[in-house]
Amino acid sequence: MNSKTEYDVVIVGAGIAGAIVAYELGKAGKKVLILEAGPAVPADRSKYMDTFFKAAAKTPESPYPPATQNAVANSLDNPLGLPDPSTENTPRYTVLQVDAWRKPTQCYFDYPPQDANVSGTSLNAKFAFASSYERIGGGTTWHWLGTCLRLLPQDFELKTLYGQGVDWPGGEQFYQDLVPFYEKADQEINVAGDKQRMQRLYEQFGVDPSGTYGAHYDFPMPGIVPALQDRVYEHATLGMKYEGNEVYVSPTPQGRNSRPGERRQCAGNTNCIPICPIQAKYDATVTLARALQTGNVEIRYQHVASNIQLDSTTQQVCAIDYISYTHANGIATGQGSVTGKRFVLAAHAIETPKLLLMSNKNPGFENGVANSSDQVGRNLMDHIMYLGWGLAEKPIYPYRGPLSTGGIESLRDGDFRKQRSAYRIEIGNEGWQWAANDPGTTLADFIFGQNNSQLNGNSVNQQGQELRLDDNLPANSKLFGQQLVQTLNQAYTRQLRLGYLIEQLPDANNRVELSSTLKDNLGLPRPKVTYRLASDYERKAFVSAKQITTELFTQLGATEYTQDPGEPNLSNAEDASATKFQYQDDSGTLHNFKFYGAGHIVGTYRMGDDPATSVLNHRQQSWDHANLYMVGSGVFPTIGTGNPTLTIAALAFQGAGHILDDLAGA
Repeated sequence: MNSKTEYDVVIVGAGIAGAIVAYELGKAGKKVLILEAGPAVPADRSKYMDTFFKAAAKTPESPYPPATQNAVANSLDNPLGLPDPSTENTPRYTVLQVDAWRKPTQCYFDYPPQDANVSGTSLNAKFAFASSYERIGGGTTWHWLGTCLRLLPQDFELKTLYGQGVDWPGGEQFYQDLVPFYEKADQEINVAGDKQRMQRLYEQFGVDPSGTYGAHYDFPMPGIVPALQDRVYEHATLGMKYEGNEVYVSPTPQGRNSRPGERRQCAGNTNCIPICPIQAKYDATVTLARALQTGNVEIRYQHVASNIQLDSTTQQVCAIDYISYTHANGIATGQGSVTGKRFVLAAHAIETPKLLLMSNKNPGFENGVANSSDQVGRNLMDHIMYLGWGLAEKPIYPYRGPLSTGGIESLRDGDFRKQRSAYRIEIGNEGWQWAANDPGTTLADFIFGQNNSQLNGNSVNQQGQELRLDDNLPANSKLFGQQLVQTLNQAYTRQLRLGYLIEQLPDANNRVELSSTLKDNLGLPRPKVTYRLASDYERKAFVSAKQITTELFTQLGATEYTQDPGEPNLSNAEDASATKFQYQDDSGTLHNFKFYGAGHIVGTYRMGDDPATSVLNHRQQSWDHANLYMVGSGVFPTIGTGNPTLTIAALAFQGAGHILDDLAGA
């Protein structure tokens, strides 16, 4: 294609949703242009791996450009050398910025100040958002876990069934309409799964009374071999019930090869997050390559969409403006506009609303394109996570295989959803890496005589149990040689971690706006994010998660090491707590919690049945501009009880079909 090509569709963003739409349209012979803000997909991933190996902090974003650490000289105020977002052309929010949320020279997001006199239990207390994303070709799937769960039909009608949140357009019927596209998504990602064992879950929740879960229900590849600890949990939970539901382990369907195929077989490197070194795990560069191979798709990297133009007569989108650059921290080297018949925004739940809100020069849409409802940027959600960790009685050998191979899905629905959030439980296979920054923390403890892991001192857990790993060693031991190795092996081989993905209700005040003071290197406003836990619905789920963690570890005969995070500091100081909060339960007990991000950034341009309360109709089409579509996790009205990527992919396939229908009728 050349500069005179007339594009049928212009897409902004080359992550999984944009890539799938481009692939489907390209296969149908439509001319497609993708604008991607970040750098091109590399020919191989060795440079990313090299960056990852050298990174002091192995965070989800650590392999990818722009650099997340050592970008500037280290200082007491910035020990990891976090970059200044004002000097970057495509800054993004990283997990290292969460605790730096009150430092605008280190944090991409602008956060509003904390209100006076808030306490840890205040529902209007503001927090840092805890999840991150990428702005590169392939998007955030570079560092996703690979979990491929469908949402349950009940997730689509939370308001009707339980009086909470909102329904998806059409409610349960939306799920039924999505089933064929879930199957297409399974095929595209090449999901490895265990059909028979997933059926137990579907039968429990009455997913389809006929017992048919899709015309072609099955997985392209057999399931991944479960981790040893999955079997330990399976045995320990036999006959166990919680709030009326059975408690049992389900193998997790995964977007990674269990057998050699188009990609290599999973070799169990256990660093799926941040990067699979052999691409056994699917990422969107796979689909992006397929799209380009159709010969009908063109992609322009390092082109940042900066404005959406509307036709003053029809109010339809007529062009998208962009700014291009050559170097990540260099000056803008070009600008222009691209035109097409249809336009698709696929730039994630932060950058898509930012682009819509920046497009505020069109007469009649001074609040931004597609924003007559004032819903753009609102209802930002995540699976807010509770972590519990412990030591098993006997070695279960984590740090081998994928980061998670199983979970407890049987608690994802029930009448309790009238009172508190549901959750799924992810069984972690990476020891205490996430929970306690291991293996580094325990190693440092036994070399320098510290006790940050609670294994090398006089710590006592919340059940009154002493936690010193070896009673024959004095507190704060300093070890070396064979004794050090033997002690570390005692700890590392027995580490357990549970993660609870707690559904967060939509809240119109949790939102993305434009910062009035902070800009990036191209002069574009940075996102201003307001984020709260604005109801006890989610906080009650944290109490439930804390309770069942203790019950599960008791069933296993394990010792719990989950730490009380302490009281939050809800001031406006630079060291203010980012994600700590409190909840006082019905018995009067005050609980201290810290929430983590699941990386599931959802909402901000949701679908709905009513143009007054949503941005898109059920076709993922703007209510305001019929030739504008949006895909990705931002379209979700609620977050549901499963990891979102498979649903994002299914919705992208569905949306591509709607666009093709529209083009056929044009």
